[in-house]
Amino acid sequence: MGKVMVAIVAGAPFPGASTRTQGSSGDSVSACQPPSFEPDLPVGGILVLMLMTTVLTRTGAVPVPTPLSTLPGARGCPMGQFKSLSPQDMKAFRRAKDALEESLLLKNWSCSSHPLPRTRDLRQLQVWERPVALEAELDLTLKVLETMANSTLGDILDQPLDTLHYIHTKLQACVSAQDTAGPRPRGYLHHWLHRLQEASKKESPGCLEASVTFNLFRLLSHDLKCVASGDLCA
Repeated sequence: MGKVMVAIVAGAPFPGASTRTQGSSGDSVSACQPPSFEPDLPVGGILVLMLMTTVLTRTGAVPVPTPLSTLPGARGCPMGQFKSLSPQDMKAFRRAKDALEESLLLKNWSCSSHPLPRTRDLRQLQVWERPVALEAELDLTLKVLETMANSTLGDILDQPLDTLHYIHTKLQACVSAQDTAGPRPRGYLHHWLHRLQEASKKESPGCLEASVTFNLFRLLSHDLKCVASGDLCA
């Protein structure tokens, strides 16, 4: 494509460009003036300019704005729909949280650590790291809630679990897209992921149920909203 376009341009100089002409004495005279573009360019000249721009852009010779989807932090994660959940979803989550807290009152539970500490903040992470952290947080939340739903809270947890599974599916797509090109987790993100993995292995079921219950609305109103807001969460 590039060779064809060069040939086209070579055969059709720009209007007003410098050329070599024969003087009255027969000598070759060089017109060294820079090309001047008249406002009434012929249609052919305009087409040549447009074609040149297309070729140079495709070959990288002309800088072009970077699409938003390829900027660091975007990485193909269309999570904007989750900046706020519907009133129906929030009502279902409130019912579930009340039922979960009542269930916890009947159990003796204790934690050797805090799997989901309130001191953590996704804003401490880079934008591309936040979906990774939230996906791990949501994965643990789903595992714990599904276990509780299988016992006594099935009807109350059905709708919240459906919503969380839908959000989790979208997050997994984001994380999978980042895994192919993004750097490995390190620093605060690595520590956060390791902590969640260890909690699921070492903490008692009662501790995990309490941690997930007390973290549920923080996950929905803060962590999910932050990931959905992208660069605007700062």
